[in-house]
Amino acid sequence: MSHSLSSGSPVRRPLSLTQIVIATSAGNALEWFDIAIYGFFAIYIGKHFFPTANQTASLLLTFGTFGASYLVRPIGGLVLGAYADKRGRKAALMMSVGLMMLGTAIVAVIPSYASIGIAAPIGVFAARLIQGFSAGGEFGASTAMLIEHAPHRRGFLASWQFATQGLSTLMAATCGFALAKLLSHDALMAWGWRVPFFFGLLIGPVGLYLRRFLEDAPDFTEAEHTKTPVRDVFLAQKRMMLVATGALAVSTSVNYLLQYLPTYGIRELHMPASTSFAATMLGGVILTCVTPFAGHLSDRIGRLTQMITVGLLLLVSVYPAFAYTIDHLSVMTLFGLVAWLALLKSIYFGALPALMSELFPAATRSTGMSVAYNVGVTVFGGFTPAVVTWLVSVTANRSAPSFYLMVTAMISLAALASVSRVKRVASERRFAA
Repeated sequence: MSHSLSSGSPVRRPLSLTQIVIATSAGNALEWFDIAIYGFFAIYIGKHFFPTANQTASLLLTFGTFGASYLVRPIGGLVLGAYADKRGRKAALMMSVGLMMLGTAIVAVIPSYASIGIAAPIGVFAARLIQGFSAGGEFGASTAMLIEHAPHRRGFLASWQFATQGLSTLMAATCGFALAKLLSHDALMAWGWRVPFFFGLLIGPVGLYLRRFLEDAPDFTEAEHTKTPVRDVFLAQKRMMLVATGALAVSTSVNYLLQYLPTYGIRELHMPASTSFAATMLGGVILTCVTPFAGHLSDRIGRLTQMITVGLLLLVSVYPAFAYTIDHLSVMTLFGLVAWLALLKSIYFGALPALMSELFPAATRSTGMSVAYNVGVTVFGGFTPAVVTWLVSVTANRSAPSFYLMVTAMISLAALASVSRVKRVASERRFAA
């Protein structure tokens, strides 16, 4: 039997936009904090779970596991993205943060290879698969939740999705910097690397609690829904997914290169661990602070103009930036390189989630964005540390990471060039239907 409002049931006041951003972003912070710390502490994780006499082989196994977990992200995007389109954004967001907490707990407590043998790397791999599945559904549902609450400010609201990633990078780098300063190398190698994973577990309950108060926006609840969002996306919206994936390429490659930087700084540039983490902290500050302004700017000047300009700047500047840093290696040049990459990325991806959301109708928005995002992150992001490690090894060129960024910049520029045509064709089809 249903109850009327007069029965005494409390009426919950709708959240403000600020509260919606905080509630959505708190869970997102856990997702990306856990992803970042795995990349930051790869050297230590490799020695514990993937022991081998060859340090490069150990690192490649560690980053291979990091990248392989991204293979399940498109599956998570399909399952949780479709769940968000059918059951609501809130339901999917609650599920994703719960799964991420489970994966983080496994990595935090699982014994090393020396203690339990082959079960250790298998356990880490399983944890990464759980985290990959969870993160696969996070982007589409959280971005849809944000932009549907304020359609006239899509760029600004959606940019908080990525600003949160910058905040997570900052928190992870701060943990690394503090541990490198406070602990000896032996203590950090023995147990200190686990501390950030336990810290990540503290964020999860906060995200779960805050997300309980979210409500789906009228833009979603009042829209025409479909029972088959996955089929609709793959039958009628393949071009939109391809364009969204391509637009993401350079953003995600820069993101994962910044996460690889502590390893790159220690291993290739022979910088102290604390210096490498401090440089990454600077990148996190820039990503967190600049991204919302970039999202607001995209609402004013247009997303394509902003993103194409940044893509061209990255294409022509990234190799000289790496070469100059290596030829004049110092703390200041390393910080300058990180600051330049983080600034360009912030301005580019501040506009990106809103642009992706505008390619898909509300009925399939979470599914379409989730699939496109996770295919892009898997192809261009998850394997970035392994690709860069391999490139440096085979070319004997410490500027080799820039080669990969230049390739992804060209892919993104090609995708951006076709956005207007794809949106026009999609609009004509919807009008005809």
